[in-house]
Amino acid sequence: MSHSFRSHYFHIVWSTKNRADLITNNIQSRLYAYIGGIVKSHQGVLLQIGGTANHLHLLISIRNIDKLSYLIREIKSRTSVWVHSNFINCKQFAWQEGYGSFSVSHSAYENIICYIRNQEEHHKIMTFEDEFRTILKKHNIECEEKFIFG
Repeated sequence: MSHSFRSHYFHIVWSTKNRADLITNNIQSRLYAYIGGIVKSHQGVLLQIGGTANHLHLLISIRNIDKLSYLIREIKSRTSVWVHSNFINCKQFAWQEGYGSFSVSHSAYENIICYIRNQEEHHKIMTFEDEFRTILKKHNIECEEKFIFG
């Protein structure tokens, strides 16, 4: 083959530190836009973002998958600094240490978009902790409970 062709979608999930309700309504839309800018600056596309007051879901497409971990670290560190600088009353804002990253096939793309878009409704019946355990199980990721949430 004379060219390389790629299609990489990732569903990325992480929470605020100790799953505290820190993503308030007055922060959320600006935070989401800021994250979109960070992804774009790394030659990625933020296809969908959603979550609740204590966690985020992102669906991104990124050209260089070798830089995925770096991009996630950049998003988390830059948004923490940004929140502290722009929302004076949110000095306690912090993200959890880890994250979940799950590959998404093109055939599942629309389902993940809907899933992320409907986070508020989804979490009326399921906690983030139960949701994340379910995602891990769906992707055949086994780990000890003590390592999931710290």
